[in-house]
Amino acid sequence: MAKVPTDLSGREVRSALERAGFVFRRQTGSHMILRRDDSHVRVVIPDHKQIRQGTLRRIIADAGVSVEQFRFLQLLKS
Repeated sequence: MAKVPTDLSGREVRSALERAGFVFRRQTGSHMILRRDDSHVRVVIPDHKQIRQGTLRRIIADAGVSVEQFRFLQLLKS
């Protein structure tokens, strides 16, 4: 099992998931809501400067991607 990154902000997580096909829908307070229409998956990301490791692991699991896939998406900065 790959290690989850520990130094990512909510906006960095959002941009990585957008590369996986998620679309930003709305923000309520400090929570960003992303959605992927093909499988009706919803992910909630806190808009914090640093996402805790357990929170990030849950976000990755909710998105339906592996940690390895997420790390690859993170490296594909545009």
